[in-house]
Amino acid sequence: MNSIDTLRLRFAAEGFSAVSAALFREIVYDHYRKHGRLLPWRETCDPYAILVSEVMLQQTQVVRVTEKFREFLALFPDFPALVAAPLQEVLTCWQGLGYNRRAVSLKRCAEVVVERWGGILSSFPEELQTLPGIGPYTARAVAAFAFDAPTVFIETNIRTVFIHLLFPSAEKVHDRDILPLVATSLDREHPRMWYSALMDYGTALKRENSNLSRRSVHHVRQSPFRGSNREVRGVLLKALLLQPGMTATELVTCLGRDADVVGKNLEQLRKEGFLFSRGRRFFIA
Repeated sequence: MNSIDTLRLRFAAEGFSAVSAALFREIVYDHYRKHGRLLPWRETCDPYAILVSEVMLQQTQVVRVTEKFREFLALFPDFPALVAAPLQEVLTCWQGLGYNRRAVSLKRCAEVVVERWGGILSSFPEELQTLPGIGPYTARAVAAFAFDAPTVFIETNIRTVFIHLLFPSAEKVHDRDILPLVATSLDREHPRMWYSALMDYGTALKRENSNLSRRSVHHVRQSPFRGSNREVRGVLLKALLLQPGMTATELVTCLGRDADVVGKNLEQLRKEGFLFSRGRRFFIA
């Protein structure tokens, strides 16, 4: 009988006991020792760099983030540099990652950190969660990866590991059933390494069996990008980055989009702080 089968039998018989939790950690760490990924944000404990990586990784694959992370830090190496940078430069660097709202939120985070905390990022998740665009998961992940804090959180790869190892036959597994197990299994002496190991194991499991994610009650299939309103927003911003000062009419002609759709998105982007208008012409804020 292999270690996974042993763990499942113990979990079924006695729940997540100290022995089961230790075996669970052994399985995860064994995979990490053999297959752990070398990622640039794992080479630093700089809180600013960790925050940048966590915001970039929201809804974006690791392979797309790796080089962009290095490029971003080369241009904006710390909170003051990001505060001083024009939004146009930040958005230009962000191109290719999608979800441009994250770039705006990250710049606003830098402004708050400099103004409120003197440029030093808080290590407390409750305070981190007050930053623009930072939710419970990101706040706790930043605390764990930047400060080695024993926070408890869950995301898709972590969820996948628990479903695979402890709920092999279950459907519609709820996070409320998993979170206590995350807390019990947490390596409180090495949270940063532990969560890296969990995420790498979850990534490998999903490559082998994509159905694992679908067995969570929280699984949501991402809507297609092509033809979506996200695509319209993206091409509008890209056009204005390349040629500032275009009018709505010029954008409609240039992009071949419906005039009403372009007009509504320009107004929404202006309200969100991406753009400002001067007369009939639009510019990146």
